Order: sequence, then structure tokens, then C-alpha cells
Amino acid sequence: MAHQKRSFYFWLMTQRNSESVDEVAQFANNAFFDQAFPKQSHDYDELSNYLELNAGYLPSMTIFDDAYRAYLDQDSI
Repeated sequence: MAHQKRSFYFWLMTQRNSESVDEVAQFANNAFFDQAFPKQSHDYDELSNYLELNAGYLPSMTIFDDAYRAYLDQDSI
């Protein structure tokens, strides 16, 4: 059976930690409450465009870039 890559959102939810000051953890905490987040997406451009237009809770797109890089890195293991 082929490996089904989990979505970025699914991975991001594993980074949630309400006690953490880590930027990716805070991003995950806030994305959890974003009802319109593209939860099934794997696509960088789709996610990036959505966040640029809709995620006032994300202080810097660099945080998304770092999180997306970590998402890709962990999935290649």
C-alpha cells in the first residue's frame, strides 16, 4: 500500500503546545481555531496564499516557512 502523506495541518496539530513560547507551537495553537484553514492541503503555494490573506494571527510568514520546512523534513524520514 502506498504511503499517504498527511496534510500540513495534520502535522501542524502535532506541534500544538499552549504552554510553549515557540513560534511554530503558537502558530499551531492559533491555526487550530481557524475554521477556514485548508486542512487537507499539502501545497506550499495554496497554504502560503491562504495565510497571507487570512491569518492575522501569524506575525511573520517566516514562521510558516520554518514550519513547512520541518513538515517536509519529518515526512522524508
